Amino acid sequence: MQPFTTLAAVAVPLDVANIDTDQILPARFLKKPRSAGYGNFLFHDERRRSVAMPLDEPPYAGAGILVTDRNFGCGSSREGAVYALVDGGVRCVIAPSFGDIFASNAAKNGLLTVTLPDEAAAALRARLAASPGAIVTVDLPAQTVTDPDGAAIPFEIDPFKKRCLVEGLDDVALTLEHAGAIAAFEARVAAEEPWRVPATAG
Repeated sequence: MQPFTTLAAVAVPLDVANIDTDQILPARFLKKPRSAGYGNFLFHDERRRSVAMPLDEPPYAGAGILVTDRNFGCGSSREGAVYALVDGGVRCVIAPSFGDIFASNAAKNGLLTVTLPDEAAAALRARLAASPGAIVTVDLPAQTVTDPDGAAIPFEIDPFKKRCLVEGLDDVALTLEHAGAIAAFEARVAAEEPWRVPATAG
């Protein structure tokens, strides 16, 4: 997983509440292999029917940050919604609140979710709408979001989630941190209780 420390990127304002995972990635695309990338399916249907979806406007080309309204990522638990965002180049989503399962999936895939108060998130969206293509800087170690005018907005994050994102630790990497203890346990079991060790094909 790619570590997340500081990101300075074009930010897209999405002034819409309750964006669900089916809007982020329509269910019919879940059968596609992840190896092919999900970026082309990000907001697939919304981008074809909504005038309020600015992702395809030239000033927002290559955007790495979304600034949205409350309850982003609600609905189903599909991890593919996070894949679509990450594969589409988005590294951070800023909103007043998130769907719980979405936020958990995001952290495990290197996508930072920043929770700001309603007023702060709304003010940031308004500032970005007034200056399309403006840069926002997110500093995870310092836990700040810096708006295009240079004002730093602090945010809170769970310390464990922060560590995993900063160090690029997914669930596999976290398990491998205990590789020595796991090997020692397996060796002890093999020596003391060999009948518990599966026979290997030979």
